[in-house]
Amino acid sequence: MTATLPPSAVDSGEQARLRAVQAALSIVGTSTEERFDRITRLAQRLFGVPIAAVTLVDRDRQLIKSQVGFPYESTSRTDAFCNITIAGAGPTVIEDARQDQRLAGNTFVENEPHVRFYAGYPLHAGGQPVGALCVLDSAPRALDAAQLAILRELASWAESELNSRAELDRAAEVQRAMMPRSTALDVDGYRITGACWPARSVGGDFLDWYRTPDGDLVSTLGDVMGKGIGAALMAATVRSVMRTAGREHGPSAAMAEAARALDTDLGRSGTLVTLSHARITPRTGRMLTVDAGHGLTATLRADGTALRPPPGGSLPLGVLPGEVWPETETLLDPGDTVIAFSDGLLDLFPTTEDTFDHVLGLAAREPDRIVDRIGQLIGRAPLDDDVTVQVIRRCP
Repeated sequence: MTATLPPSAVDSGEQARLRAVQAALSIVGTSTEERFDRITRLAQRLFGVPIAAVTLVDRDRQLIKSQVGFPYESTSRTDAFCNITIAGAGPTVIEDARQDQRLAGNTFVENEPHVRFYAGYPLHAGGQPVGALCVLDSAPRALDAAQLAILRELASWAESELNSRAELDRAAEVQRAMMPRSTALDVDGYRITGACWPARSVGGDFLDWYRTPDGDLVSTLGDVMGKGIGAALMAATVRSVMRTAGREHGPSAAMAEAARALDTDLGRSGTLVTLSHARITPRTGRMLTVDAGHGLTATLRADGTALRPPPGGSLPLGVLPGEVWPETETLLDPGDTVIAFSDGLLDLFPTTEDTFDHVLGLAAREPDRIVDRIGQLIGRAPLDDDVTVQVIRRCP
């Protein structure tokens, strides 16, 4: 942990910089990562130096994010050459540290590794200088214009890696904000709950539930082809369109309206979307569903009868214009449970049949426990695809 100075000891510019450092640390941490280690290894080879590092300069410590030849996790900021670099707008080159008054008595000059040469380029996050990419040598030397250009390019790469994680985390934060406001909806004797586990920071799966103006319950589970930011952007668009259509129309008409609205976007991006969409009238238990190429829904009746969707079914959105998605009507009795899931769950089992058997084996549990058990299963294996599950229970 680093020491804390009173606010009066740090000017407003430094406070802004420290906030940017803390934000960066909350994202990338201080542990080593191959994406940064590749840069330091390359810098060490290109410049022919014994030491290369990527650093972050906190309030009173220099934190070593990646290094070659400098086996420290952190150093005092007072002894950090990179502390000089973050104060400037461009590269800092110290040809002979013993001739530089700023480094008089510096422990790394006077002791191992006896630094004489240093070159560093500042790294920015949130518009603030938070650290540096640097190369060091125990012998005096200079850099020519071509070498300075190489240092700048490597620093730009390191800065991009630093900020790309921040962008992904922000995208994940936005995607989480677009999920249902609570982890479950309890209303009129029904409980709807679910969760989404993206294979990357963000993904193409989404789930949604809400009430219509006339009091019906609507739930949607969608799976956009692909992974990552592109799929997440399309998932946000599909969710928004389906929510608008689902409030105003029954399931079949809502799907058709969404398909028309999304036709151009899906066509240009070459994207397909599978959807499972349901509308429930709480008083009667009448549930109308449409399935757009999804087919991954299982129902366990209170009497133990298990139901699965029939083979075949309609096409996903984005395949053919003018597709019709017919409604299926089901009467939910007290104690009935409906579970929809995305195809990422199939990857965790040898066959599709095994997946359905597992899901139906969980269906008698409380809805939240069903989601928890699937989450535990996912936690034991790396994901190759997004996994989403949604549970609807008409309470006994």
